[in-house]
Amino acid sequence: MLDARHYVRAVTELGEKRPVLTSRAIYNERGMKLLDAGVRVDARMYERLVEHRLTVPVEDSLTSDPAVNGRVLRETAESLLKRWPLFAAMGERHKAREVVLAALSSLPLPTPIGFCLTLARESFPDLFEHAVLTALTAGYLAWSPVARRHDVLLACAAGLLHDLGMLYIDPVLMAPEKRLSPEQRRQLYAHPLASAMLVERHHDYPREVVSAILEHHEHLDGSGYPRGLNGEAMSPLGRILSLAEVVTAMHGRGATDPELRLSVVLRMNRHRYDQELAHVLLDLLGECAVAGASAVTGDPVAQLHAVQGLLSGWAEVVSAQEPAAVLGRTTERVAEIGRALAGAGASPEQLQWLGDDVLDRRVQAELSLIAREAAWQVRSVSRELRRRWRLEPGQAYPGALERWLAEVARVCGPLVRGGSSPEG
Repeated sequence: MLDARHYVRAVTELGEKRPVLTSRAIYNERGMKLLDAGVRVDARMYERLVEHRLTVPVEDSLTSDPAVNGRVLRETAESLLKRWPLFAAMGERHKAREVVLAALSSLPLPTPIGFCLTLARESFPDLFEHAVLTALTAGYLAWSPVARRHDVLLACAAGLLHDLGMLYIDPVLMAPEKRLSPEQRRQLYAHPLASAMLVERHHDYPREVVSAILEHHEHLDGSGYPRGLNGEAMSPLGRILSLAEVVTAMHGRGATDPELRLSVVLRMNRHRYDQELAHVLLDLLGECAVAGASAVTGDPVAQLHAVQGLLSGWAEVVSAQEPAAVLGRTTERVAEIGRALAGAGASPEQLQWLGDDVLDRRVQAELSLIAREAAWQVRSVSRELRRRWRLEPGQAYPGALERWLAEVARVCGPLVRGGSSPEG
């Protein structure tokens, strides 16, 4: 069951700026009419709409013109294609460009879905642009000279609609700088379920689209959410959408060096994403002019050595006690991060080989981003371990593990937040 409070708040606030009308009479579950058809919805209606359980979901009973349609989607997409080098490179593939734009502009948009997109465009423009960029990226990844146009259409639909559930969460959780409590994080983790529920109500969208939306934060190594799917359990379209989500997350408004950051993420997360699809993006990134000077924070070599120290320190935790299943999983993840660092050219031995090249600003920028990504992964591993190893009241982690978790917080916290590590 979706909690409509935040959604209704956004709707009634939008109604203060432009006409939002009921497209049908709205009744509560006891048959009491709350609003007639054709009534303007504004801030005065908020309490009336959230105090009652409705017979029909509230988003199915609202309209606002002009609404988002195929023409609006195409115009927005054409504008976004010019904003960043990666998307400009996509746009230069003329056949792919036209197939993807045609698919995006011809998507079925039932009135409730069109209203949700209109609400996003008017009240959460960053969310709307993210949706269109994800549709473009997913469509591009689904395209090939032998692909069916239907496959591109499904990918664009999944990309466009994957985050509709975000309209139902507290808007404060969308702020990138917001540090979330465990309860707020659980709300955020639920949004793929909410998005899938919203889209599933409309038979215009096949089951593949709903499944992909549900999977857009899943990873091939099982580290994603909401179900922790692993490997073949992810659908082909889910793999596309999972990767497209990462691409567009790097290209939000105000993003710096998104192409370099994306290149690092793809090379540091080979275990998470479909490598055939990732290579399509890496080849495209190779055609872009990639900057990166603004990415340097502190001493990246010292930061990488600090992260490597955490990976090495995990062996002490394992040797200090009988390896439980939860430690076995963490050991696998720690080893993956070590292999990723080596694959990105940032193992301790490789850093020594760089010599004077490590002073080059472009190299420093890349190493800074590798250090930040590795720190983020290590911190994610520590959080997953805490979730899997549930302590009873009054219980504590074994000493070696407690020390390792504290060191992860000390080293990785500043790096993930973009500051300098204690060593840098």
